Amino acid sequence: MRDHPLLLFFLGDGVQVSRPIVWLIGFFAFLNVYSIQAVLPMVMTDFAATPLQAGLTVGATVLAVGLISPFMGMLSDAVGRKNVLTVSLFAMTLPTALIPLTHSLNALIALRFLQGLAVPGIVVVLIAYLGEEFRSNGMARMTAIYVGGTVMGGFCGRFITGHVGHWLGWRSAFVLLAVMNLAGGLHMLWRHLHNQRLLASCAVGFCVLFSLVGTFTYVNFLLVAAPFQLSAAGLANVFAVYLVGVLVTPLAARPMERLGFMKALLWALATSAAGLLLTLAPNLWVVIVGLAVCASGVFLCQSATISAISTNVTEGRSLATGLYYMSYYAGGAAGTWVVGLAFEGWGWSGSVATIAGAQALAAMIVLLIWRPRT
Repeated sequence: MRDHPLLLFFLGDGVQVSRPIVWLIGFFAFLNVYSIQAVLPMVMTDFAATPLQAGLTVGATVLAVGLISPFMGMLSDAVGRKNVLTVSLFAMTLPTALIPLTHSLNALIALRFLQGLAVPGIVVVLIAYLGEEFRSNGMARMTAIYVGGTVMGGFCGRFITGHVGHWLGWRSAFVLLAVMNLAGGLHMLWRHLHNQRLLASCAVGFCVLFSLVGTFTYVNFLLVAAPFQLSAAGLANVFAVYLVGVLVTPLAARPMERLGFMKALLWALATSAAGLLLTLAPNLWVVIVGLAVCASGVFLCQSATISAISTNVTEGRSLATGLYYMSYYAGGAAGTWVVGLAFEGWGWSGSVATIAGAQALAAMIVLLIWRPRT
C-alpha cells in the first residue's frame, strides 16, 4: 500500500496502524446517526410530542445524509479529500453540542439535520479513498474493517445515550457524545500542539499581521496631521504601496529557497523594520517609500512562514494551516489594540517602537526554534 496523504493525515509516518484508523473513522461517522433512538420516549415526553414527531429526529439525520452525499463526493474531488474529512470531523461536534440546549422539537430536528450533513464528508470521502487505494489488494478486508467500525459506532451511539439518558437525562447523553466527537477530531490537533516548529510559525504569523495591521491602521492618523495633511483620497493612494509587495513576493521565491526559510524570514523582518523606521522622517515621499519597504518585508515574512509550514509539517497540513491563520488573524486583532494604545500614549513613534518590538520578537523565535536540525 502506498503512503496516501489522507492516510498520513491520521497516521503520521507509519501506515501499519491504518486498519484501526479506518475502523475509528467508521465508528465516529455513525456514532451520532441513530443515537437518539434509545431516548425517543424521553424526547417525546420532554417536548409533549407524538411518536411521529419524535421520530422525525431520526429521519432528519438520515434525510440529510442522503441529500448531501452526491455533492460531498464532487466537493472532495474539487478541494481534496483530506480537507473535507477534516472539516466534517469537527463539524459533527457543533450541532451535537447544541442539542442539549434546545427548547423546542423543531430546533432539535434542525440540529439533527445538521448532524446528518457532516456524515457524508466522513463516509463518502473514506469510501472513495479505499476504492482508490485498494483496488486490487485488500479492498474487501479494509471495507470489512470500515463496516465493522460503523456497526460499532451505531451500537455505541444507541447504547451510550440510552444508559446515560437513563441516569442523567437525554440531554446529558448528547453532551457526552459531543465530547467524544471532539476527542476524535482533536487527535491531530494534539499532535500539532507538540510541534515546536509549527507553534513557532504560528507565533511568527501573529507578529507578522500584528505589524501589518498596526502599521497601516495608525499611519493614517500620522498622514492626515501636519505636516502631511492628506485627504481621504490621498490616504487611499498611499495604499498603492501594497502593489510593490505584489511584485516583490514572486520575484523573491527563488532567493528564498536558496537562503532557506529561516534566513529569508530574518532578512524579511529586517527589511520590514528598516522600512518602518523610514516612516519617522518628516518627508512624505520618504514615508511612502518606508511603507512600501515595510509592507514588502511583511509579505515576504508571510510567504516564508507558510512555506516553512508546508515543508516542516508532514501530516495534517490542513489543520496546521488553520492553526497558523488563527494565530495570524489574532495578531492582526491584537495589533489594532496594542499599537493603538501606543499611538494614543506616545504618538507615531510609540507605534513604531511597538511594531518593531513585535518584529524583534518574531526574529528571536525564529533564531531559537527554527534553526536547522542537526
